[in-house]
Amino acid sequence: MPRAEQVTEVCTHHGEGPVWDTGAGLLRFVDLLRGDVLAHRPGGPVSRRAVSTVAAALRPRRGGGLVVAVERGFALVEPDTGAVTILPAVWDDPGVRMNDGGCDPQGRFYCGSMAYDAAPGRGALYRLDADGTVHPVLTGVTISNGIGWSADGATVYYVDSPTQRVAAYDFDGDSGRFSRPRTVVEIPPERGMPDGMTLDAEGGLWVALWGGGAVHRYTPDGRLDEVVEVAATRVSACAFGGDDLTDLYVTTSRQGLSGTAATEEPAAGALFRCRPGVSGLPTTPFAG
Repeated sequence: MPRAEQVTEVCTHHGEGPVWDTGAGLLRFVDLLRGDVLAHRPGGPVSRRAVSTVAAALRPRRGGGLVVAVERGFALVEPDTGAVTILPAVWDDPGVRMNDGGCDPQGRFYCGSMAYDAAPGRGALYRLDADGTVHPVLTGVTISNGIGWSADGATVYYVDSPTQRVAAYDFDGDSGRFSRPRTVVEIPPERGMPDGMTLDAEGGLWVALWGGGAVHRYTPDGRLDEVVEVAATRVSACAFGGDDLTDLYVTTSRQGLSGTAATEEPAAGALFRCRPGVSGLPTTPFAG
């Protein structure tokens, strides 16, 4: 059973949202509840910059800079100045925040929300188009989490964590519409809760298991065929990176750890990496 190696010091309280920025040649991720975007170049230190009160997920922009999901919507980071523009809030409820997201093959950015107290049904999945308009895609979700598209763009995979499932939808690239939902992966609660997710070039689904201390790879038909152990129980998300996209990076969290549990997990909050023998799919940048 492969084991991920720790590649940074503990650098986050709640690490999330890793993505490989091809143009910059580095991994970007977030310290979600501190509102910071972090960057790690292989073999180098971790840098960080504050963006907002929450930084939940991000993607590079096609013309440079970043799009970031912040507490109640989205922000744009400019490529030259680094100036941050917070777009109009998508909702007013202070008890709900953004959580995880990614871009479809057309370059639209999707991010989903959750209540701070994880109350059932208070989350939704939203789509930010290149023109800055925002559209609800799914409603009534609880902890909107990992999302990813198949290489041909015909299928989108999505995690609402408390369901313990990875769902698949038919995806219409013209409209951005999800249809024909079905379950492709069911995870026993004792193995952890499905969190962030990425796909590899062979169609495999890599799912981070919050509370499970591992990342699982599932075949497109839902069969478990790889387990990567991580030296932290709160495994939050994963993404392929490196010049050849063969490094699997894994973020972890210290959220909720205290006392003996915190002492027993000294690496929680660090970034991990392994080479599982497959490559990932290129990062699609945001078109706006």
